[in-house]
Amino acid sequence: MLIRLILVAFLACALFAPSQASAQDADANLARARRILRTTPLVDGHNDLAWRIREDKLAPRDAEAYDLRKTTPGHTDLARMKEGMVGAQFWSVYIPGEIRDSGYARVQLEEIDIARRFIARYPERLAFATRASDIRTDFAKGKVASFLGMEGGHAIENSLGALRAYYDLGVRYMTLTHNVTLDWADAALDVPTHGGLTPFGKEVVREMNRLGMLVDLAHVSPATMSAALDVSEAPVIFSHSGARALVDHKRNVPDSILARLPKNGGIVMVPFVNSFVSADVYARDVAQEAARNSAAQKFPNDTAAIEREMGAWRAGHPVVRASIAQVADHIEHVRKIAGIDHVGIGSDFDGIEDVIPGLENVSRFPYLLAELARRGWSDADLRKVAGENFIRVFTQAEVVSARLRKERGPSTATIDAQGGSVTP
Repeated sequence: MLIRLILVAFLACALFAPSQASAQDADANLARARRILRTTPLVDGHNDLAWRIREDKLAPRDAEAYDLRKTTPGHTDLARMKEGMVGAQFWSVYIPGEIRDSGYARVQLEEIDIARRFIARYPERLAFATRASDIRTDFAKGKVASFLGMEGGHAIENSLGALRAYYDLGVRYMTLTHNVTLDWADAALDVPTHGGLTPFGKEVVREMNRLGMLVDLAHVSPATMSAALDVSEAPVIFSHSGARALVDHKRNVPDSILARLPKNGGIVMVPFVNSFVSADVYARDVAQEAARNSAAQKFPNDTAAIEREMGAWRAGHPVVRASIAQVADHIEHVRKIAGIDHVGIGSDFDGIEDVIPGLENVSRFPYLLAELARRGWSDADLRKVAGENFIRVFTQAEVVSARLRKERGPSTATIDAQGGSVTP
């Protein structure tokens, strides 16, 4: 009987000790991540809350009704931001490139208005910010430095005057394109027509450098990335892009571009987008799109038949999700190719529908740092990816701006019919 009890005890230790040790290790790494974030501002490069408020089903465009002091239906509110230890946030003031309406500028101004209204509504937690130094200043006050980032150069309507007006309204980065190729820049998900940037597109980059507005290369084609790196005198950013070597999604960054970042000084901010970070998710998305196109050809103009066909397809192709580990893989790949000084975080919360398990909302940032800590990352490197890299990039862009403003005034260039730059 005694021997049997000893054997049972031994087996119990063998079975449960590893999982208990793993849990203790996870807790220790999470505690370490939180300790780091108490003294280092976590900077998130991309959150689409403004568009989420605009599209809200109950109170569209109402920044007061979408109450961040309560648990919201989306990914972002004040309590979860505090739990996630967010130190600075770039609020995307995204507008679709497909909108024609009365012009892009009206919709863009409405988005800026929504963002500025919700920032102003919570002065106890959010602080409207325009300078790199605001990040540490607001962090010391227990507030989230809140910046505006435009997602798509279509909003300037081919006008450098409009670009300057947006800067005056507080916009501190502009993604050169969204998903639609412009008159002056090729987008990653559209048909390339310019081989990157036209002469006017290069003038846009130069004027952004002069203003101190960060050049964001998420969403652009590799040729546009390369052209922007040729022109930009300031560090560039990728506000929410993964590594293309790991997932061959057109929205991700090729190694050839990553290898150029050290010279430029820029940063890739890795997102929490399932199809960007998981090859299996992306493969399923591609297959689903092919199945839908096939069904549409098989049953032209018969939406009910197409949906029946797609229902059968989905039944045979279960949904898959990415993991925190895969997000960390992309961060490590950027570090491997570009270096530790050139990687950050750009979640894309409230701009995505399907979240990654473990990264469901803004409360979960420490868990990603805990995964990196578990992989042996030093405190110094964790601080860099959390926010120090971005602060350096933004600070350097301001230094470049101060120099260029002394060297030249506002550009008067316009665009011609071929996308070229015409200076009167």
